[in-house]
Amino acid sequence: MLVIGLVGGVASGKSFVAECFASLGAEIIDADKIGHAVLKLPAVVEKIQSLWPEVVVDQKVDRKLLAGIVFQSETQAAQLAILEQITHPYINQRIEERLNELQTHESIAVVLDAPVLLKAGWQKRCDKIVFVETSPDIRAERAESRGWPPDELEKRERSQTSLSQKRQLATDIVDNSRSKHETLQQVRTLWIGWGLPCFENPLVT
Repeated sequence: MLVIGLVGGVASGKSFVAECFASLGAEIIDADKIGHAVLKLPAVVEKIQSLWPEVVVDQKVDRKLLAGIVFQSETQAAQLAILEQITHPYINQRIEERLNELQTHESIAVVLDAPVLLKAGWQKRCDKIVFVETSPDIRAERAESRGWPPDELEKRERSQTSLSQKRQLATDIVDNSRSKHETLQQVRTLWIGWGLPCFENPLVT
């Protein structure tokens, strides 16, 4: 089973690139979705409430309020590091469990879509690392379409490995600045070049 890690800037379109791989037969492990699920675990809620009681409402973590704290520029590194110390062990465990499950089921490939792939050290589980290249203007437009404040993209970018380092550590690059069709064709070229069998399905976009 080939494990493909995705890296790139915030709002670069990594999820779409993951969908492209899925249309060819890959499974997807979405670390963001796993992280959201982990924030619902009672043990995690309890730890977060002890540190930031204002973000827990009716025994549920308000992710927007939490992001407002951990991405504050003045204390970002320290606050985010604390949150990651709480959540990453649970996220890592679930990623490992899913990888083992897919290996047992003899999946041909799996895409690990994780914003902090390199920072968390998950690249060690990857056979390929694909950097999703997207122009700053397009990323800014996507961030704005999500309703983010003007400086939100920059704040979140600071919490991750630098773009230059991500690009340097990548084994392959996909340019996601053009049409979706062109992105899909680039992904298909990589897939075939890696010698993977192609069970191509129509991509729902």
